[in-house]
Amino acid sequence: MIRLYHCVSARSFRPLWALEELGLPYELFMLPFPPRQLAREFLQINPLGTIPLMIHGDTRMTESAAICQYLCSLKSPTPMQVEPGESDFGSYLNTLHFGEATLTFPQTLVLRYSWLEPEERRQPAVAEDYARWFLARLRTLDARLTEQEYLCADRFTTADISVGYALMLADYLGVAERFTPPVVAYWQRLRQRPAFGRALAAQDAAARSQGVSTVPAPLLRP
Repeated sequence: MIRLYHCVSARSFRPLWALEELGLPYELFMLPFPPRQLAREFLQINPLGTIPLMIHGDTRMTESAAICQYLCSLKSPTPMQVEPGESDFGSYLNTLHFGEATLTFPQTLVLRYSWLEPEERRQPAVAEDYARWFLARLRTLDARLTEQEYLCADRFTTADISVGYALMLADYLGVAERFTPPVVAYWQRLRQRPAFGRALAAQDAAARSQGVSTVPAPLLRP
């Protein structure tokens, strides 16, 4: 059984959404945010203190986009990934990691300097600079999203999950109101996917049953 350690609507939402899209059975373990401070026992199984943590047999993974790629391998062949023989294979891999490395990274600084830091240490100018950085890089997807519904191979893949979580985070941070029209339409399509709704419902039910706040992690102060 796949075990996923998760905070509500944090990066670990990517593998949760992928699990629902792929129909793989899993156990969901909810943690308060940030777990390295509020669930110190978690450090015994993940010394990084970060989420996600996925355990599957002897496999332990902590990178959200890589976990999505791994989960696809368990169901291979699946339309959720692009195979090496397909023309969009390189684009798929690049976009899968673009969602985390390029789009989510600057938003963590927006989150820190506009919300998580004590008020006297917040830096609105820094937060705005990184919000603009995020939006500038996001605009590089406009041409693709004007011509097609999803990012790679004319179908929904885990690359869309990776980028989709970055859009989800932007929504929580109030940056989504600055999306371009192609991104607005794309984000709306992603939110309408049944598996996206199931993932939201799964984290809410698990949080309630395990005594964890249902407030999204990006909106919680440590």
